[in-house]
Amino acid sequence: QVQLVESGGGLVQAGGSLRLSCAGSGRTYSSHTMGWFRQAPGKKREFVAGISRNGGSTVYADSVKGRFTISRDNNKNTVYLQMNSLKPEDTAVYYCAARSGLWVTGTQNEYEYWGQGTQVTVSS
Repeated sequence: QVQLVESGGGLVQAGGSLRLSCAGSGRTYSSHTMGWFRQAPGKKREFVAGISRNGGSTVYADSVKGRFTISRDNNKNTVYLQMNSLKPEDTAVYYCAARSGLWVTGTQNEYEYWGQGTQVTVSS
């Protein structure tokens, strides 16, 4: 069982930066592939970024490539999402998720554990 708690969301102006954190519990945290997803008002939840168990492999949605960076610190049971050059269209609730599978994937139903989400609002 893995429990996830996101933090770091807030209100920021366009062009600004935020860093989201996702703290995980459980001794098996480092054996899980991690992902960040987001859901904007009136839209379906979408994949943002994912990272492998040891952090050696990362995958990004095209919409955030070059602006967002996912990383993890297994000693702290935490995964991060550094978001730079934020745009109003990045406004959403951001969720972290964990899966016990080996590969990084953007498919939501392959993730077994989810956090409660943190709101990110980017003003123009």
